Amino acid sequence: MRFNKAKCKVLHLGRGNPQYQYRLGDEGLQSSPPEKDLRVLVDEKLDMTQQCALAALKANRILGSIKSSVASRSREVILPLCSALVRPHLESCIQLCSPQHKTDMELLEQVQRRATAMIQGLEHLSYKKSLGELGLLSLQKGRLQGDLIAAFQFLKRAYRKGGENIFSRACCKRSRNNGFKLREGRFRLDRRKKFFTIRVVKHWNRLPGEVVEASSLGTFKAKS
Repeated sequence: MRFNKAKCKVLHLGRGNPQYQYRLGDEGLQSSPPEKDLRVLVDEKLDMTQQCALAALKANRILGSIKSSVASRSREVILPLCSALVRPHLESCIQLCSPQHKTDMELLEQVQRRATAMIQGLEHLSYKKSLGELGLLSLQKGRLQGDLIAAFQFLKRAYRKGGENIFSRACCKRSRNNGFKLREGRFRLDRRKKFFTIRVVKHWNRLPGEVVEASSLGTFKAKS
């Protein structure tokens, strides 16, 4: 198999990375601070700020198009459009590119806040009350729900090929909440603590036993 050298770049990770010059055959490979893989933009610091900004930009553009091209402001029209065209950009790949900083979280939340303000009758309500009227979750709560659902599927072996091995069971017989607790690791870097397999553990361990022992995903969603 021949590689296209023009499409091969090096992403140096870590603060102390010596950033060696790599070669493919006789040609040197250029380094790239950010790289996109499967529509996710990852930089050399494993920071999701650029990805969040890109997602917010796309969602805002689509929301602007809806606002300029759709005359109706009724709930029955705007809500399905935003759910189908805008929110997927804000929730795409949440396990991998979940925002790590409050500014990034607020940037994404502003898009949904703008969408709820477009609906007739909700213009003067607060964001929290608007979500309650629409039966929606904030993006932050939606990300947490998505994390717990993904963890449930991994632990119940819905994802095969060794996916169930990404978590470790805690060796503890006594438990207030559930008997399926996960082991919490200790890490020096705050960024490592934001990874999916780490951040979801404390929330999973707080779930009651009847939730984590649910027989199906539908039951888990209904009880969690």
